[in-house]
Amino acid sequence: MPSSLWRVGCALGLLLFPSSAEGNDSSLLDGWHDVWLFRFLVNLLGYSTIIVPGYLLISYFKRSNYLDTGSGLCYPVIKACVFGSEDKTGLLDDVSNASRNDGDSASSVKQAVKLIFCAAGLQASYLTWGVLQERVMTRSYGAKTPGEEGERFKDSQFLVFMNRILALTVAGLWCVLFKQPRHGAPMYKYSFASLSNVMSSWCQYEALKYISFPTQVLAKASKVIPVMLMGKIVSRKSYEYWEYLTAVLISVGVSMFLLTSTASKHPSTVTTFSGVVILVGYIVFDSFTSNWQDNLFKHKMSSVQMMFGVNLFSCLLTVGSLLEQGALFDSLAFMARQSEFAFHAVLLSVCSACGQLFIFYTINQFGAAVFTIIMTLRQAIAILLSCFLYGHAVTPVGSLGVAVVFLALFLRVYARSRVKSGRRPPPPPAQKV
Repeated sequence: MPSSLWRVGCALGLLLFPSSAEGNDSSLLDGWHDVWLFRFLVNLLGYSTIIVPGYLLISYFKRSNYLDTGSGLCYPVIKACVFGSEDKTGLLDDVSNASRNDGDSASSVKQAVKLIFCAAGLQASYLTWGVLQERVMTRSYGAKTPGEEGERFKDSQFLVFMNRILALTVAGLWCVLFKQPRHGAPMYKYSFASLSNVMSSWCQYEALKYISFPTQVLAKASKVIPVMLMGKIVSRKSYEYWEYLTAVLISVGVSMFLLTSTASKHPSTVTTFSGVVILVGYIVFDSFTSNWQDNLFKHKMSSVQMMFGVNLFSCLLTVGSLLEQGALFDSLAFMARQSEFAFHAVLLSVCSACGQLFIFYTINQFGAAVFTIIMTLRQAIAILLSCFLYGHAVTPVGSLGVAVVFLALFLRVYARSRVKSGRRPPPPPAQKV
């Protein structure tokens, strides 16, 4: 990079990171990896080296009518990646979500058991994952004495790659061992969810370096509304007024509880403008991911097939970018030096893989908005566990927030049951004898 351009970049970094310049004015001069904006842009550049050639190839095969004229050993692979094996006319817009409709016709008890199972699996996986995530990104490794600093791991993209490679392995083994539905979706459609999923995960890891814990959980608690808005944009969904009302009530209630019950912020981070920008990116990317996956399920695929397709492209994007930056081998060397980090990274990946299974199954059965509600409640459960285990007091405002959340959930269940009962077909008329 030319020195003049680098000086401009450093000046921009100083504007974006006033807090980082307080302790060490030369920290931004150590390299581009110390400035999150440069890392973000370089990551996107690495992804573009895979996405742009892929887009050009897909466009070429579609323009050349390859489906009718192609042949040879590569024909089945190209057909599966570009065209799929289903009717191409109006697939995403006209096909009804069969699995969701089948769930609607099932008994209320069976649906309730499914919902409890999904909620419990998501809570267990991501509560553990959240604890490990904060440990890896905000604490150092290798310190033998309390005064020693140790090494701190900084590459968020490598953690995303670790999570995705294990999830890909689990999904691949599951598809081989257990019979799956006939896959018909064009493989390239997974790349949209993969890119947004990789970027949302990167933003979530990276945000912990710059923002306080209450700010992060507040943004997550309010994610129901952006997901519903993204659903209108991506899937062209329409929501009832009571869905908007309960979404607002849930966000308000969880926010009241989290902000009033969490008195102390994370000791190693401060809220900065950069952290807020990264967190906004996380919300936007994550909202798009869940809604695009919800749309892909209209191809009548299984949750494991969805998991395999999304993680396949996620691995291609992240490993390509890591190799181009030369960061893959540096991260592996860090794992070799710090066995504790290696254990945490593997456990983090296991929780992420299990969590993804529950994510895809929940979205398939109940939709993106319900999934977001469950993940929003996870934040409140994490604070509740902390209160019970460590004796933190719950303020009156926090108790009111919990009451608002459960009131909103009751209203949502009641309204949904009324809507379903109103849509039931009338009983057949009695035949005259």
